[in-house]
Amino acid sequence: MCNTHNKSPYKGLQHDGHDQEHKTWSRRSFLQALGIAGSGSMMLGSNFLTASAPSPLTSAIANAETDNILILIRLSGGNDGLSTVIPIEQYDAYANARPNIYIPESKVLKLSDEFGVPSYMKSLEPLWEEGQFKAVHGVGYEGQSLSHFTGSDIFANTDLTSTGFSGLNTGWMGRHFEEQYPDYLISPPPAPAAIQIGQFGSLVFQGDETNYAFVTSNVDQLEEIAESGVRYGLDEELFNDCMYGDQLRFLRGVANTTYEYSGVIHEAWSRGQNQVEYQDNSFARQLALLARLIKGNLGTKVYMISMGGFDTHGNQPLAHERLMSNLSIAVNNFYEDLAYTEQDEKVLSMTFSEFGRRIFENGSNGTDHGKAAPTLFFGKGLNGSAFVGEHPTLENPDGRGNLEYTMDFRDLYATVLAEWLCVPIPLVQQHLLDHPYTPVNLGFNCSGTDFPEIAYSDGEPTIPTSPDSQAEEPVVPNNEQLNAIVHKPFYPTDNSPCIYLEMPVTAHVDIQLFNIVGQNVGTIRNAIMREGANEIDIKQSMSGHLAAGKYIYRIQVQDHKMSKSVMVA
Repeated sequence: MCNTHNKSPYKGLQHDGHDQEHKTWSRRSFLQALGIAGSGSMMLGSNFLTASAPSPLTSAIANAETDNILILIRLSGGNDGLSTVIPIEQYDAYANARPNIYIPESKVLKLSDEFGVPSYMKSLEPLWEEGQFKAVHGVGYEGQSLSHFTGSDIFANTDLTSTGFSGLNTGWMGRHFEEQYPDYLISPPPAPAAIQIGQFGSLVFQGDETNYAFVTSNVDQLEEIAESGVRYGLDEELFNDCMYGDQLRFLRGVANTTYEYSGVIHEAWSRGQNQVEYQDNSFARQLALLARLIKGNLGTKVYMISMGGFDTHGNQPLAHERLMSNLSIAVNNFYEDLAYTEQDEKVLSMTFSEFGRRIFENGSNGTDHGKAAPTLFFGKGLNGSAFVGEHPTLENPDGRGNLEYTMDFRDLYATVLAEWLCVPIPLVQQHLLDHPYTPVNLGFNCSGTDFPEIAYSDGEPTIPTSPDSQAEEPVVPNNEQLNAIVHKPFYPTDNSPCIYLEMPVTAHVDIQLFNIVGQNVGTIRNAIMREGANEIDIKQSMSGHLAAGKYIYRIQVQDHKMSKSVMVA
């Protein structure tokens, strides 16, 4: 590439010229530039990154008459609605359908007379009391797909005719940006119109021309950009001795175009500050980073973040508890953080998932793909907490045990666009493929339209009490109790290595995973573990991909450490 290479016809890797060249043009830098040159995206490490000029929708929203911000939270895998919002009035039918995985009444936090949430979501109680939490029942659509891929596409493109082989390749946000800003490639806004972490293939921000969000594959990537403001040098001395200097300069220039917002993100991150302590997990880190960017006045109005692991075909109780506990704590911390600068009233968050799950449990202590599920909203702009709409009946499911939808997801999208982001209603209908505008009263109103009547359920929360509530408090185990801890690896299926952990008392447990050369791979669990039997799915607990092979897990309770080997297929 550069003429610092040895000019012998027998070029090899072992000469000074080769090493010198790669000091100034690393393989990683080349791959990054090559990625952007080929696809409008780039690679950071082994992850893709795209940063396109804002789409019409992002641009329209950026110029809308509001400072409001929207955060989309994707619960990837299909969230189980009946483990998220528990219908107290249908509790017997719920418990009978799930004899092994239902949540006992003693573990239900009743937020109204009719509905509650599991006690492991208790971190949402302050938001409920402050009027910052709404749950909309039965969200779905006619003929709902139970495919992860098709379901994800439909929730992104709003085209109900989509199949695995056909469907619109543009998203509800992307279409709006494209209409409003046809010259986005020439005059992008000063800050990213949208930022997306994870779910690289999502269509939400996709337009006909390009994806209109600043997209990173994971939170590590965006953290690196925020902390460093990555750019490539274009100094003359980098290219003078290169045979392909002009081409390399072009590649780096294109890379810098892709990174044009990196400096803006870095500046906002530097101005902002987290004022609460977040948990150390991927979802909490995403919200912590968003809080810092918002508090740094980045100017971006739409964000999308993701949490995976909701495809709970097996061992659902423990998996769902971990996921929704992490979500509840992180969301509460996020709004506490924003409240320090009084920016919480301008930020609305909403969840969505490609489908729900069935009423009846399966034979693996889990549930299979189903239809309707609740959508959760958070934020001060809700102006009151409530359960909204009609909860689907459990008494009359379809032939496959599915909950039928009672709220079209497109009505929620339309309400958020028109009444929160203040996009004109005719444009909202256009970008939702002419779906009739039927707003839902969520507590905010930009257009001045009258909302149709809808069922509301609200009230004062009732804290669950149980005879064994004291036993749930963590204790400091004595030596006899520490020696009584039982643990072993087990494998419900070939592809799901788990740890069986039997605790004599409720206590704090730290479980780390190491490879066979002793390197720490990550944290499996660092939390309070209840007295009794606990089953921990290693793959679901780890945020990244685990290569097949042999590992060692180490359990630590106080100063007591235990370890065993485990195989990952």
